[in-house]
Amino acid sequence: MEAINNGVPFINGKLYDWADIVTTIAGVPVTGIVAIEYSDDQEVEVKYGAGRYPVGYGKGRIKPTAKITLYQEEVEAIQAQSVNGRLQDIAPFNINVTYMPDSGIVKTDKLRNCMFKNNKRNWKEGDTGKTVELDLLLSNIDWAK
Repeated sequence: MEAINNGVPFINGKLYDWADIVTTIAGVPVTGIVAIEYSDDQEVEVKYGAGRYPVGYGKGRIKPTAKITLYQEEVEAIQAQSVNGRLQDIAPFNINVTYMPDSGIVKTDKLRNCMFKNNKRNWKEGDTGKTVELDLLLSNIDWAK
């Protein structure tokens, strides 16, 4: 059987997969992670002058957002670092998301000055394990170059 080819040649072959990602919170590798999502949005506005069309644009604030999903046991281990048991009262920390593909070219995105915004649990009949989605507040993201 002939291999299906979409016309685009492999550049490096294998693409990133979940197993290529190592996430650390405050320098400690996290194994009980099942998802991480982060982004930054920037205000961009067109600027008008003479005529009907924009003459340029202006850039405003950058708003980073992030959330992480961990197994409850991992959350409890992190929570144990709080003096009063509240995730929200843990001092700001960095999260590094490192991409370690077989190619050997390592890239790391750095989520700076993170704080937990919430702590929650929800269970239902039939659950065999529990993940906890936690929203993060952060100052900025240093994107890998």
